[in-house]
Amino acid sequence: MSAMNFRPASSSIFTCFAESRAVARWLGSRRALKAAPFPRLCGLLVGASLLVYLLPPSALARQQSDGRGIRSPDADPRTSGPGYLDAWASATVAGTVTDASGASVSGAAVSLVPESGTTSRTTIAGTNGEFSFTTVRAGSYLVTVKAENFAPFSSAEFIVAVAQIYEVPEVSLTLATKDTEVTVHPTEFVAAEEVRAAEKQRLLGVIPNFYTSYINDAAPLTAKQKFLFAARGTFDPVAMIGVGFGAGIEQATNSFSGYGQGASGYAKRYAAKFADGRSSDFLTHAVFPSLFHQDPRYFYLGAGYSFKSRLAHALGSAFFTRSDSELTQPNYSYLLGDVSSAALSNLYYPKANRGVGLVFSNAAIGLAGRMAGNILREFSKRVTTNVPATRVQ
Repeated sequence: MSAMNFRPASSSIFTCFAESRAVARWLGSRRALKAAPFPRLCGLLVGASLLVYLLPPSALARQQSDGRGIRSPDADPRTSGPGYLDAWASATVAGTVTDASGASVSGAAVSLVPESGTTSRTTIAGTNGEFSFTTVRAGSYLVTVKAENFAPFSSAEFIVAVAQIYEVPEVSLTLATKDTEVTVHPTEFVAAEEVRAAEKQRLLGVIPNFYTSYINDAAPLTAKQKFLFAARGTFDPVAMIGVGFGAGIEQATNSFSGYGQGASGYAKRYAAKFADGRSSDFLTHAVFPSLFHQDPRYFYLGAGYSFKSRLAHALGSAFFTRSDSELTQPNYSYLLGDVSSAALSNLYYPKANRGVGLVFSNAAIGLAGRMAGNILREFSKRVTTNVPATRVQ
């Protein structure tokens, strides 16, 4: 509107009054003036002009701005919708996710959590570990981070002001500690598991090799386990076959002739061999080891040692053994058990063969058999089946 055509509101008011008077004179009567609609119209125009004149320009501008759907800065935020341009939502929260060494961590899930408890926002850290949240409402927040192979991270609370660009400090992740479950079993349980595994060991898959321990730090056996172990080994079916084979050799060579020949002689020889073996096994593997707290097993020395060292270990194990407390001791259990078993043989061998000579001869045979068995145990691992690889924890 040009300055030439602009007419103030006050001028319009006086013009309306002047025109109304002229019209009244033209009508010629006061009644015509009162009945005419034009004065009323002018009155309305005068009132509107006064309102426009008196209102400040800022109020009119705000009314026009609200009419276009753009939210005014002092409007109630609770009534604003997604179409409004929020002045208080112009802040930015940003940062960089790193590890303990300072290297960036990409792909981490970063969440911006309001202190008020409203819905959080989540984004993924970029290639260089960077992240940002825009159009953030002013208020109190914290940042949480989750990343594979790292422990969860949570920042301290921070305040974001209107239109602020807030940089979250020290978003540093530490490596996650893996939860490892370790079950510690009682020693008795460990020993039982080791015995159960040893009872599967056989030379060439047939001959029992139960008393060879390939676990150097094997758990000590209880007295009950020693007796059960001895019973399992001495009554093994293969051991019974061995008794029969030994009795057959004695029958063929007519050893202990007082037993005679034929089925009766073989039965007596079988019974004597059976008694020899069972008494020796129980006395050397259970009774005396329980009394002296010694381990009845042979402990394999194995590769990494010279042949002479292994041979000496095998022969020496007949005279020295390990105690239940893992100390090296004279093998009282075997030596006394062997002699005691030989002494018991005087009860059932023919009278002609009884005496001190029978005791020492049987004891010597038993000792020689023990040393030969130990040598076989030391050098037969390759042909022994079901050798355990590790011990039970």
